[in-house]
Amino acid sequence: MIDFHPMISLTISAKRFAAAALAGLIGFCVIPATAQTAAQHAPRQVDAVHVDGIIAVVNNEVITRNELRDRLILIEKRLKSQGIALPPRAQLMKQLLERMVVERAQIQMAKEAGIRVDDRMLDRAITRMAETNKLNLTDFRKGLERDGISYARFREEIRNEIIMQRLKEKEVINKIQVSDSEVDNYLASSGQSGEVSEEIRLAHILVRIPENATPEQIAARKARAEEALKTILAGGDFQQSAAMYSDSDEALKGGDLGWRSKDHLPQLFSDGVKDIKVGGVSDILKSANGFHILKVLDRRQPSSSSPGAAAVQQTHARHILIRVDQIVTADDAKRKLLELKQRLDNKAAKFEDLARLFSNDGSANKGGDLGWIYPGDTVPEFERAMNALKPGEISEPVESQFGFHLIQVLERKTDNLSQERQRMVARQAVRERRIEEATEDWLRQVRDSAYVEYRFEDR
Repeated sequence: MIDFHPMISLTISAKRFAAAALAGLIGFCVIPATAQTAAQHAPRQVDAVHVDGIIAVVNNEVITRNELRDRLILIEKRLKSQGIALPPRAQLMKQLLERMVVERAQIQMAKEAGIRVDDRMLDRAITRMAETNKLNLTDFRKGLERDGISYARFREEIRNEIIMQRLKEKEVINKIQVSDSEVDNYLASSGQSGEVSEEIRLAHILVRIPENATPEQIAARKARAEEALKTILAGGDFQQSAAMYSDSDEALKGGDLGWRSKDHLPQLFSDGVKDIKVGGVSDILKSANGFHILKVLDRRQPSSSSPGAAAVQQTHARHILIRVDQIVTADDAKRKLLELKQRLDNKAAKFEDLARLFSNDGSANKGGDLGWIYPGDTVPEFERAMNALKPGEISEPVESQFGFHLIQVLERKTDNLSQERQRMVARQAVRERRIEEATEDWLRQVRDSAYVEYRFEDR
């Protein structure tokens, strides 16, 4: 069975100071009260009927039963591969349809904004997915089709994921401005204390409130959150409950938010789990966007090299990058770098000379020299490989979304953050705190501004 990894991370740069909090936050949207009665009957009918038909209209486009069924197969495979117990199929299909509605509205908005993903970029993303599963593209495709997943539709799902991430960057992330006074307040409260912020791994359930909701709608959404919390406290599985009740993008990943620095979490979240031990669950937390339930999966103290620490370890490194494209395959890139590494190991060439000749990076004219690198400055794959090297040591070929790298560490030092660097780190932390709430607010507006018509009765 193919292991389905989150798709967005395969295509988006993770440079810490380039684009904040690139974890996907595309969520489900609440069905208007007038449609809820009809929506309750949708899953059973869609599940029973195999003849294609229209199940929903979003603005001027339709969602068909076959589209919903194909997506359901994909999601069920993903949940199983992550070891998450499947919720009742009717409930999962209802959640999934709402996710498809809000996604369709976003894709339409992206088209109007001129956001496109060409086939070349899409092919590279899917090739990386295949390699992550240790398969070539042909076997990856056969595996999908063997699991009942249409490869053509799978390609379009990946294309849409990339498009939606770009739209979110344009409409939300790039518009968030952090003032100097906000940076000053952050540094005054925590940034200059010299203490390393604790890291927390949380799971999250969001029951979203529609924009301009009536008191009756708010009460209904709160009752849904209470039902979810009651199920969990009675011994129910949090991951399964997230898939059943949550309106956030992480719902179909069991609600897992991954590791976050406490200082980078929304204030509501960090305050809400402040005194909760590992394995504990929060009370219902209320925000402008909805009701939240949090579970503390784990806690840890990061090393002194964390970007939030006053003193950090810096690494002076250089690299040779071979990009993968329609001409140069992943195997070609790895083979070339292994040849270059052999020449370096045999002292038959100098690193800087080979970088100037073969590297596809802007650092090539400097012999591949990247200068002094702080934690978080590079993508995670590069940083992990670099941190494992001793000074003078050269890595094996390392894959990232940019291609394949040979990395050499020249030297390391531990130094205090400069004042400019401290402010940069603080500004990024404040942005990350605001991105989640801003994204949820934007998605709610996208959904509420879309014309949606349900056609569950069509057969």
